[in-house]
Amino acid sequence: MTIAATQEYKVILAVGDTTYLDYRGIKEKKEGYGPTGNGGNGLILHSSLAVEPEKGQAIGLLWQKLWNRDHKPKPPQDETPEEKKQRKKNTRKAARQRAFEDKESYKWVEAINELETKVEASTRVVHIFDREGDVEDAFNYRSRRLNRNGCDYSQMVYLSLANRGVS
Repeated sequence: MTIAATQEYKVILAVGDTTYLDYRGIKEKKEGYGPTGNGGNGLILHSSLAVEPEKGQAIGLLWQKLWNRDHKPKPPQDETPEEKKQRKKNTRKAARQRAFEDKESYKWVEAINELETKVEASTRVVHIFDREGDVEDAFNYRSRRLNRNGCDYSQMVYLSLANRGVS
C-alpha cells in the first residue's frame, strides 16, 4: 500500500532507523528473544519510513526487518584475565572476517535493495541514515549499484560518525 502511494511523488525520503524492543521485565516471555545491549533482552526492529520531503508528511512504512541476536556463550568461571583478553581478541577478529551480508549492519543495504525493486523508477528515493548507518561497506555497496535502467535513481544521506572524504 505504501509503495503504491509513493508513485505520485517525484522524490521521497526513506528514513531508516533501528528500534530495540526490550522485554527484560517480562519474565514469562524469554524464549525467542536475545540481547539488545545494556543488559536488555528482546528483539531488534529496523524500519524504513517514506516521508514526503516538501512538508515532512509521513507517507507510510516501506520496509521492516525483525530479528533477535543469539546469546553469547558464558565464559569459563576460572578464566584468567589473559585468557579473557585473548578470547575477546579472537571474537573481534572473527567478527571482522565475516562477510558483510552476514553482519547486522547489512540491514541498511537490505532496505536499499528492497526499495530499488519495489519503488517505481520514476520516483527518486533519498535514503536517510543516522550514525548507525555510517558503515563503510554500505558506502561501497551503494557506489557500485545502478538501477534496472542503468542510471542512478537513489541517493543516501548519512549522519556521519567521523569526518571522512567520500566520492
